[in-house]
Amino acid sequence: MPVNLTTPVAAHLLPVAGVSLGVAEANIKRENRKDLLVMQLCEGAQVAGVFTTNRFCAAPVTVAREHLVEGSIRALVVNTGNANAGTGEQGMQDARATCAALAGLLGCKPSQILPFSTGVIMEPLPLAKIVAGLPRAVANAVEDNWHDAAHAIMTTDIVAKAVSRQVQLGGKTVTVTGIAKGSGMIHPNMATMLGYIATDAAIAQPLLQQMVRAAADASFNCITVDGDTSTNDALMLIASGRSGVAIDQANRAAMQAAISEVAVWLAQAIVRDGEGATKFITVRVEGGKDEAECRKIGYAIARSPLVKTAFFASDPNLGRILAAIGYAGVDDLDVEKLKLYLDDVLVAENGGRAASYREEDGQRVMRQSDIAIRVALDRGAAAATLWTCDFSYDYVKINASYRS
Repeated sequence: MPVNLTTPVAAHLLPVAGVSLGVAEANIKRENRKDLLVMQLCEGAQVAGVFTTNRFCAAPVTVAREHLVEGSIRALVVNTGNANAGTGEQGMQDARATCAALAGLLGCKPSQILPFSTGVIMEPLPLAKIVAGLPRAVANAVEDNWHDAAHAIMTTDIVAKAVSRQVQLGGKTVTVTGIAKGSGMIHPNMATMLGYIATDAAIAQPLLQQMVRAAADASFNCITVDGDTSTNDALMLIASGRSGVAIDQANRAAMQAAISEVAVWLAQAIVRDGEGATKFITVRVEGGKDEAECRKIGYAIARSPLVKTAFFASDPNLGRILAAIGYAGVDDLDVEKLKLYLDDVLVAENGGRAASYREEDGQRVMRQSDIAIRVALDRGAAAATLWTCDFSYDYVKINASYRS
């Protein structure tokens, strides 16, 4: 089961004026499950996004990037069960046909639709099923439908991921609501997931693009489950403008904080629901020369199969963490100066085991479901915080039978 993560309560998910969500059971991969989502946007809504850096990116990613440049987006369409990646020219045609079909229903241009897919790679998109499901998703679209939307984009997720926050700006209430999917094939560049965050604030598109990038860097670019970067990643930020609150330099920081808070919550939820995860691990690297080297060391620890399996077994085989720090690629690292902590327990200093360390203290921490690793480098003032999970038997089982 997910690590200290429960299914979102529908009543806790706040509608965002100007954004309507409709879902359908299109039977894309399995019957009797929500697998198609349409998000309709009011006229004038602004959209920004960041996408996977995987060179084998999916057809819908390519099409969404193209359409986003043109602007005036009126809807997003998301299907699960099929990634439409590694599908060649036919995949591009199917992504464009999906946009055309939805545009016909909404009375807009195909270029005003952003398509997204997630699921099995290198299998043809079942276009007919998607097209047949679109009218139902359009017909049941309402603003207060984030709960169903979160369920409609799940793949191997056990728990749907959705959260809302509100912030007071200029005496008015601004709402931010977001959903995400992701459980496996999780690693930055940008991060392996689909995420959709919407606000009723009015934000110009260039500023919105800066804000979604900042939110991604603080959240989805700080997580890893298995070190694999997907072909279909996307994080989209929508600003409907319906609250009447315009974002400028005076209130930008408060708005960014609210958006990033939602993004961080969703990113951490993905790790807590990592395929087969039993432990949620925060990796904090501080005292570095710059953030880049802190991240490099942090990810060496966070993606190490040996470290992750030790945490699953609650085995304080903590020399594996030292090994990961050592091979991270910081060539001038002075290992004699760094200190390694497991929660409040000093594990290593002066190049080896701390004199105060006791195996039973490490065992106590390792049995927890939430664990912190802290590395103090004593090289400068930079720091980075990342989130990961353990590797369990279930991770292998889930991925061995993913297509069955």
